Amino acid sequence: MRRLLERYLFGDRSTIAGTVYGTIVVLSVLAAGGRSYEHQLWRLASIAATSSVVLWIAHIYSHGLGESLTAGRRLNVAEVTAIARREYSIVLAAVLPVAAVVLGAAGLVHEPTAFGVGIFTLGVQGVRYARLEHLSLTASITTVSLNLALGLALVAVEALVTH
Repeated sequence: MRRLLERYLFGDRSTIAGTVYGTIVVLSVLAAGGRSYEHQLWRLASIAATSSVVLWIAHIYSHGLGESLTAGRRLNVAEVTAIARREYSIVLAAVLPVAAVVLGAAGLVHEPTAFGVGIFTLGVQGVRYARLEHLSLTASITTVSLNLALGLALVAVEALVTH
């Protein structure tokens, strides 16, 4: 369990893409549904969690199709399981923001906390990437800034479209 937690928190090359994607997805759902569900935070939490799971399954399916075509054969169970494990970081990325919404629904934190958790997660993923790539300080700051800017721009587009 410790190894899994370390891998999630400190990262490896196979999970960072899913973590960034999952964080942007959950932030988009929170931004799009925040106003509509501000008095139904339990529902907002379930929508965000369900969206993450649905998109995780879609990733498994689409990557499975692509890898099957590349290999020129059907994938076996072990190969599909490997895809599911690699992409599971999409679901893991939703855990903390959804937990913050649940805590908000219980009256323990303010709902914007979930959005703050997501923004923090995007920043951490930028740092993870910079660390994994052994970037210089300047390149690391640029990477973190770009990760935050792009992620928040995508969330803003989602929020604008839905409001």
